[in-house]
Amino acid sequence: MRISVALPVVAAATALAGSLLTAVPASAASHQGGLHLGKIQYDSPGKDTRSNASLNAEYVDIHNNGKKKLQLKGYKLKDDTGYTYTFPSYTVGAGKTVRVHTGKGKNSGAHVYWNRGSYVWNNTGDKARLLKPSGALLDSCSWKKGKGVTSCH
Repeated sequence: MRISVALPVVAAATALAGSLLTAVPASAASHQGGLHLGKIQYDSPGKDTRSNASLNAEYVDIHNNGKKKLQLKGYKLKDDTGYTYTFPSYTVGAGKTVRVHTGKGKNSGAHVYWNRGSYVWNNTGDKARLLKPSGALLDSCSWKKGKGVTSCH
């Protein structure tokens, strides 16, 4: 009788231990199959001249490491000040990256443009946030003064 009672308890404990061993931390889970921030060039190379070329050298890469293409319409990219880029109708393929440039330009394959005339990302430290259309935080990445570029994940 002890064996028949012990077996269900052992089976339950084994199942629980197995699920705990395969659990992935929440921060890592979001990056295993989905949209996340990648490289951020927060200080465009050279002098900050506010020229369109300099503004476009400031950018954020957003990577889709999922297995399906994603429609980004309504997703937002936001800094600490509150500057916000809202994606128009734009699809990023599975395993692909879209680069959000600060300056002006025409959206194309892997590049979209914020169409700003001034810089967004602070060289001395800032935080980029990627928000779902619902406003829920999907990913974030912060930095302090450094080399002008950071890799988020």
